[in-house]
Amino acid sequence: MSKIVALTFDDGPNTTTTMEVLDKLEKYNVVGTFFLIGDNINSESEKSVKRAVSMGCEIENHSKTHSEMNTLTPEEIKSEIAYTTKKITEITGRAPEFFRPPYIIVNRTMVDNIDLPFIRGENGRDWEKEVPAEERVRLVLEAVKDGDIILLHDFEDNDATVEALDTIIPKLLEDGYEFVNVSELFRRKGITPTIHSGILYSSVFQTDEYDYDEKL
Repeated sequence: MSKIVALTFDDGPNTTTTMEVLDKLEKYNVVGTFFLIGDNINSESEKSVKRAVSMGCEIENHSKTHSEMNTLTPEEIKSEIAYTTKKITEITGRAPEFFRPPYIIVNRTMVDNIDLPFIRGENGRDWEKEVPAEERVRLVLEAVKDGDIILLHDFEDNDATVEALDTIIPKLLEDGYEFVNVSELFRRKGITPTIHSGILYSSVFQTDEYDYDEKL
C-alpha cells in the first residue's frame, strides 16, 4: 500500500495567499484540502475556491467567525457550521464532509452539536509569524508519516508557508508520498471517520479521545 498524506490549509479564502498556495499545488501537480472561514467568503475570494475545486482540491468547514466555539451555545455552534456549509455548497455544489475547530479548542457541546468528523492535523507552527520557512519545513517533515493530515494556513501574508511548500512537497514526493484530499485519505485507508465521538483526527489511524477544553 502506498504512503499517502493530506495537505490541508486553514483560514481562507482570500485573493492573495490562497492563490499563491494554489500556484504551488499546481506547480507540483498535487491537491490540498482547504478549511474555510465563512466570513472570509465573498464574491472576490470565492474565485480562489472555484479554482481550488477545478484543480481537484477539497473544501471543508472551519466555522463562520473563527471564534472560540467552546464558549458558544448549542444554537450558536449550529449556526456557525450551517452558515459556512451553505456558502461552500453554493460555490462548489458539494457539502463539506469535515470540520476543523478554530484554535483546535473543543468541548462536549461542540462534539454533540456538530454533525461532522473533527480534523486536527500535524502542524508546522505556521500560524506564528516568527517561525521561519525552514523551521516550518523541519517540523512538518520530521513528524509526517503515512496516513497523516498536515495542518498549514493560507491566511493573508503567510508568505513563509508559501515558501515552505517548495521544500515540503518535493521532499515528500521524493520520499514516495502521494498527496490526496482528506476524504480520499480515509477512503484509501479503509477507515470511516466518526462523529459525536470526541475524536480529532491528526491521522486516519488516530483513535484517541480528545481532552476537552485543552487549548493548543
